[in-house]
Amino acid sequence: MLEKLISIIAEQLHVEETEIKPETDFKADLSADSLDLFELVMALEEEYNVEIPNEDLEQLTTVNAVVDYLKKKGIEA
Repeated sequence: MLEKLISIIAEQLHVEETEIKPETDFKADLSADSLDLFELVMALEEEYNVEIPNEDLEQLTTVNAVVDYLKKKGIEA
């Protein structure tokens, strides 16, 4: 899941995949703004066929947080 997630993040945030690690913080490390994060969440919802409610967004600050969140939603791929 991590490799695919990194690929999606790199594409959505227009950064190199090598810049993205599990501990990468979207705002601090990748300079993502709220629009970037909104578009990233839309891409994740589409890719993993999951709905991410707005109230869950603030906990998705790092790559690891997204991985953990998706796993809790039952997504392992």
